[in-house]
Amino acid sequence: MLQKIYCSFAQFQVLIFFIDLLLKWWEKVGLSGAKWLIIPFASFSIMTASSSIIYAGTFERAIDAKHRVTIPAAWLGKGNNEFHSIPNPVGECLIVMPPTEFNEIEARIQQSSATPAERRKAIRQFYSQARSVIADSHGRILFSDEQCSALKLTGNIVLVGGRSRFEIWNAKRWAAVAEEEHTSFHKVANLIGL
Repeated sequence: MLQKIYCSFAQFQVLIFFIDLLLKWWEKVGLSGAKWLIIPFASFSIMTASSSIIYAGTFERAIDAKHRVTIPAAWLGKGNNEFHSIPNPVGECLIVMPPTEFNEIEARIQQSSATPAERRKAIRQFYSQARSVIADSHGRILFSDEQCSALKLTGNIVLVGGRSRFEIWNAKRWAAVAEEEHTSFHKVANLIGL
């Protein structure tokens, strides 16, 4: 039975420090026991190795006949390189995200101002279009035929970083989109003094 625990901020920081050490130790043994850890604190999040990766940069690649794409080494974590892929809602590119980002989507849908029926339909569509994918030992991810065909992902493609996730674009489509977004980027960059 769980009881409420009252502690000072300093005690809480010490607790977080030890949990972080424990997670780092578990990372070394492949997180074999992580599924058994129950932490009754829902008000904070713990950064893991996969969630600390920032997907930045633009990389031109070729997708092979089996729909495999080599992911930049900087975008791969140590150990499990599981991702989820889903076409973006307007069908321009394939969004690829780590499990932490993927798991937050349903909560964001539930917290949206959509009606309960709209939320239920959005969740259904989200999960029905998503696919689990894993990078192999060579850093390649195999994407589904349906997703690649629908988005015309053949031949030359571009991987575009988006901080907590990345996108895979048809190279010709990305060139057009990048040109369209160029002016907006410069305007915002100027506004913030970049």
